[in-house]
Amino acid sequence: MKSLARFCLFPVFLSALLAIEPATAQTAKSGPSGLPIPRFVSLKADLVNVRRGPGKDHQIAWVFLKAGLPVEILEEYELWRRIRDSEGSEGWVFHSLLSGRRTALVQPWKKTELTDLHSGPDGDDEVTAQLQPKVLATVSKCDGTWCSISGDDWSGWVRQTKLWGVYPNEKFQ
Repeated sequence: MKSLARFCLFPVFLSALLAIEPATAQTAKSGPSGLPIPRFVSLKADLVNVRRGPGKDHQIAWVFLKAGLPVEILEEYELWRRIRDSEGSEGWVFHSLLSGRRTALVQPWKKTELTDLHSGPDGDDEVTAQLQPKVLATVSKCDGTWCSISGDDWSGWVRQTKLWGVYPNEKFQ
């Protein structure tokens, strides 16, 4: 009789699991840090070793030599983050070498095409400058279509689709 009772409870247990799965599927994936994955961050240091695996015992695959570059966190394992750069290369970086400061590269997939920098978040706003591909910018906010970006001696608005370091339709301030 005990085995029959176990089988009778199984459908109830299964239906309870199925009832909560849709709510779980709609929530954002997060890692050990509790932050969403994937997400964009930037490099905190001028010298960042990217390793083939999550740990100092793994071989260095390459080295970044410029702080502020945007990278995308794809996975978290303890204190290590698997990242992707604007060229699509992936590797592991120790968490303390990354910053939550948002930066972006202007059209790194282009070779020579200039990108208009506008005075406001509208295509009709005045073009104040033209940016070359791979210009590094700090991103202060995005409205889902336009992002406010700045450099050492310039600032303005760029179409969100022209940046690597923000997601399409992403909004933040």
